[in-house]
Amino acid sequence: MDPAERPIDRLLAIMARLRDPQGGCEWDLEQTFATIAPYTVEEAYEVADAIERNDLTDLREELGDLLFQVVFHSRMAQEQGSFAFDDVANAISEKMIRRHPHVFGDEAQRTSAEQTQAWEVIKAQERAGKGRGGSILDDVPSGLPALTRAVKLSRRAATVGFVWPTIGDVIAKLDEEVDELKVEIAAEDLEKARAELGDVLFVVANIARTLDIDAEDALRATNAKFARRFHHIETALRALGKTPEQSDLAEMDALWDAAKAAEKAVG
Repeated sequence: MDPAERPIDRLLAIMARLRDPQGGCEWDLEQTFATIAPYTVEEAYEVADAIERNDLTDLREELGDLLFQVVFHSRMAQEQGSFAFDDVANAISEKMIRRHPHVFGDEAQRTSAEQTQAWEVIKAQERAGKGRGGSILDDVPSGLPALTRAVKLSRRAATVGFVWPTIGDVIAKLDEEVDELKVEIAAEDLEKARAELGDVLFVVANIARTLDIDAEDALRATNAKFARRFHHIETALRALGKTPEQSDLAEMDALWDAAKAAEKAVG
């Protein structure tokens, strides 16, 4: 590598070589925005996983993988004459400057809460400038994880006053939706139960928004807790010469409670 060559220039050159019709990689040449998109999402989740595990060595690698996805999409767009990587970098730079006038402009400093509110106002102005229809929900990506999108939809609606006044009102709505779910379960109407379950989850997303809790982060933590405690069950059963299939719910539930008690004793 030329000492004067910037790392990003090296990466861009590697991507160009991979996509070169003359001697490039057949797999890379076959890809489109649509086929690469799932990998982009996957890499973003792997970044989040490294952060969750506080593994900075892995985080460095996963951030590189995510950056490569940006480079890949940019290269394909460049080949079509649409935009290139520098255009992507310049666009996000301009956006950050535009959305932080209290840092890069002459506006007064803002608190974090004030900046969050101002951010939504600026984004609304940007949406209006792009002419993306009349709904404030239009640019909430449909490809987001459903729980994340539910939070974003409810947050966007809340900016125009479509919001429950208090957390107590949201909890009451949750109770109402759970009762409706129970009715459909009792009626054995799975299609209606599916719809009611969706309503329950959407209200749960609203609870997360109201409490300013990252819903995805909260669920990831619970997933990790469940896996950790179930591993304890498996380990304890293995010590007894048994498998979960050879156990029963009562025994496994007791082991679960033991794992839960051990975690509380430690932390």
